[in-house]
Amino acid sequence: MKLLLSFVVGLTSLQAAWQAGVAAVDITPRESIWMAGYAARTKPSEGVRQPIWAKALALRDDSGRTAVIVTLDLVGIRRTMAEGIAANIQRKHNIPREAIWFNASHTHSAPLVGVSPSYNFGEYSEKQAPVIQRYTLEVATKIEAVMEKAIIAMAPATLQFQQGLAGFAVNRRRVGHREYPGPVDHDVPVLAVRSAEGQLRAILFGYACHNTVLGDYMINGDYAGYAQAELQRRYPGAVAMYVQGAGADSNPLPRRKVEHAERYGMTLADAVDEVVAGRMRAVDSKLKIGMQIVDLKWAGPRTKPELEERLKSTNERTRGHAQRLLKALERDGQVAETYPYPIQAWKFGDQFTVLTLAGELTVDYSLRFKRQYGPDTTWVAGYSNDVFGYIPSLRVLKEGGYEGGEAFLFGSLPGPFADDVEDRISGGVEKAIAGLK
Repeated sequence: MKLLLSFVVGLTSLQAAWQAGVAAVDITPRESIWMAGYAARTKPSEGVRQPIWAKALALRDDSGRTAVIVTLDLVGIRRTMAEGIAANIQRKHNIPREAIWFNASHTHSAPLVGVSPSYNFGEYSEKQAPVIQRYTLEVATKIEAVMEKAIIAMAPATLQFQQGLAGFAVNRRRVGHREYPGPVDHDVPVLAVRSAEGQLRAILFGYACHNTVLGDYMINGDYAGYAQAELQRRYPGAVAMYVQGAGADSNPLPRRKVEHAERYGMTLADAVDEVVAGRMRAVDSKLKIGMQIVDLKWAGPRTKPELEERLKSTNERTRGHAQRLLKALERDGQVAETYPYPIQAWKFGDQFTVLTLAGELTVDYSLRFKRQYGPDTTWVAGYSNDVFGYIPSLRVLKEGGYEGGEAFLFGSLPGPFADDVEDRISGGVEKAIAGLK
């Protein structure tokens, strides 16, 4: 440990060219509220098992470019909220939209935020609308405030990067379909932020797996919440920030017991701990950013005859989906043909690149981009900037099932996606990387 400390101090004295600031705010609801994630819930929350948090890491490289990373113990953040907060930060601090990244842990034990067209949770909207509205406004205010606090707190720092491994994610599509392949992404990317004196200030780490261990009515951060709390216990004074990866088709298994969530949280914390205690690579103080908005095409149905035909279905979800789209058609005169999909590429020196992609990203995307751009230097994060529904690869789309398009039957978006969804996203990533500056 003394040798490691000497190495870190020597490194920081030479390379404290970054500026970094980190902050956290408790976003635990103060009243009983409807919880997001599971459509089968029939009542609002009944208590708090663990606080949930919004955290922000502000970074500035030696050219003066500033970027902010926000992690949220929520099922997701919608584009309208993300854009509103980002616009305020840009106005106050001159930080462009492409340099702001929101990521949600996707814990299914957090409150519902805002009104989502992705899922219809039944009669909650009328009874819980005032509570959800109050909480949504409070969370938006707190997110903006914690971002500003991190920006103001920036001080000389060093960054280090390395990846570890953890193995509790299981491809959930094989449950009931053992003939399906079972790809998973077990990488644990870690960015360590230290002060100029070598003190650990922030640990940004990721994993690709649904936060669905627990499914009761108690607010908590699921396994990611326990992992963050454990890392902060081990490293007093540091803020641990979890980034959800391409975990849309992965579940932590077995699950449904509190001890499972605690165990997986400890496993993930151990994986991060091994990386932080090892020989991490220093990150050059050069940050390049690219961003693209890609129009993803819906496969439909979109026309009135197509939707009316679906009203004859024996499937209740299909009929409900058609009814909601017919209302949208009557209200707006059309059903959307495309969906604007945000993609960011952040390149940290020559050490690694983060690709942020919206929606519930299936694992094939992570494996594809790591093969394409380098497994040791590529960090793929889904659930970023707009969490609105599942993003299937072409393989998953053709296999069908919940992640392949059936999940859209729960809401009012005209899913599934068209067959070129993977090609469009891959093309957007290529353009974002090509446009790095």
